[in-house]
Amino acid sequence: MKFERYGIGIARGMMVTFKHLFRHPTVSQYPEQRLNMSRRTRGNELIWNNVKCTGCVTCAKSCPQGAIHIETTVDPATNKYNVLKIEVDTGYCIQCGLCVEACPYEAIYMGYSVERAKYRRGELVQANEMLLASPDRPASGYMNPHIARELPRQTLLVEKIVEKR
Repeated sequence: MKFERYGIGIARGMMVTFKHLFRHPTVSQYPEQRLNMSRRTRGNELIWNNVKCTGCVTCAKSCPQGAIHIETTVDPATNKYNVLKIEVDTGYCIQCGLCVEACPYEAIYMGYSVERAKYRRGELVQANEMLLASPDRPASGYMNPHIARELPRQTLLVEKIVEKR
């Protein structure tokens, strides 16, 4: 039987603690400092381009959760579909990106924002104008390299960006 001295484990643990106590922190102080996400991030929202959309409903058919609902009408003069209403239930959406991949006209994009928490379930359903791109809702570069070039470069933990509020 080997004799060990009591307290050596505690002393080693305290040495590790003191060693890291005076180091520069590598974690992000979230509300004050935010990191840029990857350009190809699949955020928890969809961006819809109403100009490119033809109402073919391919995105809704490819959604495994059935989170996209589109109502269309046929314009008799031009013999084309008009989108009356598009709804995306982001509570059911699993951000798989299949709708973006399936759209033949590149009319739907994954969002870039990931901070979209809501207090009420009804606020998770987005319709028509709520799905359009805006400065608060940029499109992600997922499946769209031409958009990815315009987004900021991803930052690492050692290269923090401080937002001014």
